[in-house]
Amino acid sequence: MNAFTGALPAGAPAAGFRPDPALEELEIDLLLEALYGRYGLDYRSHDRALLRRRLQEVVARRELATLSRLQEQVLHQPGAALDVTRALAVPAARLFDRPEWARRQRTALSDSLRPTALPKVWLPEAAGVGEAWTLAILLAEEKLYGRTEVFATLASDELLAEVREATLPAAQLQEAQQDYEASGGGGRLADYFEVSDGRARLLPRLRERITWLQYCLVTDGSFNEFHAILCCRALPDFGPVLRQRVLRLFRDSLALFGVIGLDRELDGTDAAASDYQPLFDDGAWYKRIR
Repeated sequence: MNAFTGALPAGAPAAGFRPDPALEELEIDLLLEALYGRYGLDYRSHDRALLRRRLQEVVARRELATLSRLQEQVLHQPGAALDVTRALAVPAARLFDRPEWARRQRTALSDSLRPTALPKVWLPEAAGVGEAWTLAILLAEEKLYGRTEVFATLASDELLAEVREATLPAAQLQEAQQDYEASGGGGRLADYFEVSDGRARLLPRLRERITWLQYCLVTDGSFNEFHAILCCRALPDFGPVLRQRVLRLFRDSLALFGVIGLDRELDGTDAAASDYQPLFDDGAWYKRIR
């Protein structure tokens, strides 16, 4: 190690090496600035501890000595930025992986969207096709999907291109059957999919109601009025200031008497908390009342 710079040579760190915390914080700052300046991806206000852990996992997987080496690759090596983006994005969800959440979602959307002629639903920073396709199936079973538009958004253009062409392992359909039933489903999950060469894809008549868009929760403003907003997976990644910014954005994007599903219950310090009424005795589902 260079005694003046604290730098390590290229390659994996020596056994027992522990980076200086202050230096590592600087490296994280520089890496996040590089992602923002070069690719327009803004993770600077995300939860710091979570960012650090995920970035350290990328460093270890790529067998690098420091986060500075990762920054160099992000700027100069094809594929490195996408690797980091995948690591920092909301992890992809499996079909019906949260059956209790899906059951509540089924009830909340059925009651709220049925009186609306052409309801719009927003999935901000969707957890891959697993989350979007779960929603599509629930809406279809509640006889709402034919007139409902689903907008699923992601900040990364590269991840957006991937989900537009995504498939799932066909085996996941059988694995998810029990969770689907626990959510209130009464049929065969596989009936909603076309299967080829061991891969499954949602039926075209259901896929066509999902619009995938590039949108950044960190920087962009309200782009539509929605009758439901579902965001239980992305918000935990945000730092406290960003979380409040996004909660205000959701309030401004939600129609009066629209419903919102979040990662946790609101408290008095949360932005626009007084504008909502809980839908259930417990759980983070709300109706906008003012």
